[in-house]
Amino acid sequence: MAQTPSASEQARPLQIDDITVIDNTKLKKAVTAAALGNAMEWFDFGVYGFVAFALGKVFFPDASPAVQTIAALGTFSVPFLVRPLGGVFFGVMGDRFGRQKVLSLTIIIMAISTFCIGLIPSYDTIGLWAPILLLACKLAQGFSVGGEYTGAAVFVAEYAPDRQRGFLGSWLDFGSIAGFVLGAGLVVLLQTMMGDASFLDWGWRVPFFVAGPLGLLGLYLRHAAEETPAFTQQLEKMEKEDRDAVQERPTVSFREIFAKYRKALLVCIGMVLVTNVTYYMLLTYMPTYLSSSLGYSEQHGVLIIVVVMIGMLFVQPVVGFVSDKIGRKPFLLIGSLGLLVLALPAFRLIGSDNTALIFLGLLLIAVLLNCLTGVMASTLPALFPTRIRYSALASSFNVAIIIAGLTPTVAAWLVEETDNLMMPAFYLMAASIFGLVTSVFLPETANRPLRGDTPNASSPREAKVLLQQAYEHIEQSLLDVEAEIKTLEEQLEALRQRRQRLADRHPHLE
Repeated sequence: MAQTPSASEQARPLQIDDITVIDNTKLKKAVTAAALGNAMEWFDFGVYGFVAFALGKVFFPDASPAVQTIAALGTFSVPFLVRPLGGVFFGVMGDRFGRQKVLSLTIIIMAISTFCIGLIPSYDTIGLWAPILLLACKLAQGFSVGGEYTGAAVFVAEYAPDRQRGFLGSWLDFGSIAGFVLGAGLVVLLQTMMGDASFLDWGWRVPFFVAGPLGLLGLYLRHAAEETPAFTQQLEKMEKEDRDAVQERPTVSFREIFAKYRKALLVCIGMVLVTNVTYYMLLTYMPTYLSSSLGYSEQHGVLIIVVVMIGMLFVQPVVGFVSDKIGRKPFLLIGSLGLLVLALPAFRLIGSDNTALIFLGLLLIAVLLNCLTGVMASTLPALFPTRIRYSALASSFNVAIIIAGLTPTVAAWLVEETDNLMMPAFYLMAASIFGLVTSVFLPETANRPLRGDTPNASSPREAKVLLQQAYEHIEQSLLDVEAEIKTLEEQLEALRQRRQRLADRHPHLE
């Protein structure tokens, strides 16, 4: 079992050698490997959302068009139920054996399962086995993705200098959006070149085959990246204290996580809910909404969303960069409040039958989504200490994802059942409440070390500045503790006086 630092170790003054100066070459490798793997993950999600109409006809041919769409999106949503299992499994593995090894494993599973979707025969060929095999591949994806995003976020956060964590973390979701753009663009290109008949016959398989070479490239980059400094330091610290402990590798107690970090877990769940409900509403459900509910051609709707996503690519790193200057909390607040106020107007624009207004409505939601995704990868890992960071983050993240992952299916069902095209807007407004509440309790993490870690700097000069800031933070914390002690002493004195007054009223008590 992992040992806590000794009293002497904890009491040792912070020195310049305790600040990790990050090697720029290793940092670039780490960010690239994490972002490309994430792009691979979301490439599949993007493709799946954009070809849901084709998958419904191929794997559920006997159902009505509306039921085909709901069934295809349902197959997309069901794997989210196993994501917590993958999160727990890969989270524990990542905290025991390292982030780099686990991320290499998740991308292998993701690439193989995505590639296999393209190999599944149609319902007309093998009957019920077709949707069963599709579901099996999606379950494998869900299991691997349970450790993918959170592991990549931890990987980048532990490598990033404290003053650049927002900017560098934003590239993780840049990879997500780029994966969507690649998947959507490929679908549009194939449909345009092949026509609907050929695309429905076999062309829909091509985007899934692309996952093979993408996975190999991602695996190469992740294998070449080194383990994070924070995890390496954690093992070195354990080795100094207990050689047996480091040989057994650190263990994770979920009872301890829930007992000590309940607030951090709830903050994580709230932030993930509002971010990913918006994510899946815009980037997975919206192509289906435009084609099935509003009657636009698949190519027309997808093309508009591709343009919006390309715009998001430019905004994403800007949000991360600015968050390093003004903090993460303002962006969570702006994104959540914006959804509450603007979701309904945005969907009215989307339903206007005017291409410019449709684009404007989608752009409104996209910019608000950027406010959330631009800070999520840098915020969530900072909520937990290194020893349990991967496990705690993966567990809470994937609990929230169960709900968020149902967004495309629930939104399609609500529109079908109520015949109200504004139901997706109401859905986003409900999700925004979670974001607003979370923004109140979210601790500001910008320009601060990860929880329980020593500072990370990008240069020796910056290390000196961070050391001085750390001293100032310790001094301020000491003043806060002393003020709290004084308050407690005053409360204790008041209780003693109250006790004495009660005792004075009794003849036999002193």
